[in-house]
Formats: sequence, C-alpha cells, structure tokens
Amino acid sequence: MTPFDYTRATDTADALHQGAITGTAYLGGGTNLVDLMREMIARPERLVDVSGLPATIQETEDGGLLIGAAVRNTALAEHRAVRMRYPLLSRAILAGASAQIRNMATVGGNLLQRTRCTYFYDTEGSRCNKRQLGSGCDAREGFNRIHAVLGASDACFATHPSDMCVALAALDATVHVDSPAGARTIPFADFHRLPDDQPDRDTSLDPGELVTAVALPPLPSGTRSTYRKVRDRASYAFALVSVAAALKMEGDRIKDVRIAFGGVAHKPWRATKAEAALRDGPATHQLFLEAAAAEFADARPLRDNAFKPTLASRTLAAVLEELANGDAA
Repeated sequence: MTPFDYTRATDTADALHQGAITGTAYLGGGTNLVDLMREMIARPERLVDVSGLPATIQETEDGGLLIGAAVRNTALAEHRAVRMRYPLLSRAILAGASAQIRNMATVGGNLLQRTRCTYFYDTEGSRCNKRQLGSGCDAREGFNRIHAVLGASDACFATHPSDMCVALAALDATVHVDSPAGARTIPFADFHRLPDDQPDRDTSLDPGELVTAVALPPLPSGTRSTYRKVRDRASYAFALVSVAAALKMEGDRIKDVRIAFGGVAHKPWRATKAEAALRDGPATHQLFLEAAAAEFADARPLRDNAFKPTLASRTLAAVLEELANGDAA
C-alpha cells in the first residue's frame, strides 16, 4: 500500500470540496477500496472518508424510498419498508458477502465496487485492460468460467460482482450524485458502463462526483419479487448467475415484469428483451424459457462459461414460476 493522506468529511459540501483535489478517492466502508489499495491496484494520494455523512432511509411523496449513500448494507436489508415492499432488494443484500462485511459496506460503495476477475487482481503476472488500459486481457484465452457472456468487448470480459446492484437494476432505481458543478440524477441502467474500448471506466461518474443517494420508485400494488443467486458454495461466493425479478399477475396473465441478471455482464444486466417477450403473456414454463432465449440470443460465451446462458435461463424460469405461483413475497 502506498502512503496516503486521510481526512474525514463533515458534510456533503466539505466532501465535495476535498474530493475536487486531484488524486483523491472517497472512502465509505472500505470493504473493496482498501483491498484494492493493499493489492496496489488503487493508489489514491488522498482519502476523504464519507462514511459519517447522513445515513437515512426516507419515504418519498410517490410512495418510494430515498436511501442515503452512507446507509450500511445490513441496515438497508433489515429496514421494514425494504423487507415489506422490496423483498428482492433485501434478499439480494443478504446473499452478498458475510454479515461482518455487510455491517461495514455502504450503499454508495456497493455501487462502486470493482470486478473480482482473477486477472484484474493478479498485478504481477497478468495483463488486464481494466487495471492498465492497453495491456491486453488474459481472461479471453485464460480461465474464464466466471466471466461475461453478454455485453463484453474484446478488451474486457469481466463481470460486475454486486448482488445489490442487480436488484436495483430490476427496480428502475435512480442514482443521485453531487459535485462542485451541481447535482444530477442518473438512471440506474446508465450508471454502470459496458467495457467497449474503455474497460477501465466502470461507471458514468465524472471526476469529483459523489454518490449521495439512491431512489427507488414504488412497485405496483400486488407485485411479488425475489432474488436468487447461483454460486459454487453457499456463502461468501460471487454469483455465477443471479436473477432479480418482480412480477405482477392479472388473472393467469403477466401484467408487469421486471428482470435483471447478475454474473453475466460487465454491469447488472436489465433483461428488456425477456420482459418484452413475457408482458401480457401466460405464465407458463415454456414462455419463461422462450423469454430467456430471446435475452441470450446474442450471448458470446468463452471456452469455460458456455453453461451460463442455460443456467441463467433455467434460473429465470424457476424464479418466475415461484412468483407466478405466489410462493415468494
């Protein structure tokens, strides 16, 4: 770890003032950033601790929630309104990491965590365009079982690791950010980037911008939702494939559906093609598989992860059957 200066922000204005200095990084719970600093992947010259900024969860006028970026993951998962109205979000958070890490990690930090690609962390022996742009991507011909099958480029096949973000993508969340130039909101679908020819840029944030909150719109009355994570072991493992889904039925037909996949792309993947195939259709196993096939029609599996489209399709079908039958919250 390289030497760095540390300061603690007293409020958002103070954080933005200090964050405008070149070489500065914002520090929340530090559960990912500190690891990156230890591995010499991240080398900020200065840390501005924003973990003490307001950590509130507020009701909005439209019946949604406004979640402060400093809210701890555990507090969000246990919040009554989240458990009752957005169970897919609560379940996604509880599926991630360990209880100790969830107690430290913040909402803002969760949005900004970086890939767990082995080659990204191997600073001594591997090429990685995300770590050093233009160096190459050893995952392309290497061990790529956990890597992307959708939205990848030849420059990068890494996947986004967050469980929480998959649920937020399905919920049409909005990210609130602030900077010395002013505040703005970013639709969640636009917050994370696909790699293209700039895999070193994970998000659409500009330098000095600070995530201040995440807004959740209300789900339609009668919507059921859940999150399912498929992984190699039962705890503290990143998803091979995950599904966040919300379903509203009208009789025996699908009135509304929202789906996002994790573990398949460089960002949480909103399954718009699958949603279009399902909307107004019958809740049948066959239609669920056809919708998944439409979503993965453009998949580009690598040597070791060709199983992912099938695994994702079967997981989606199981989740939607559970929701259609009323077996989930």
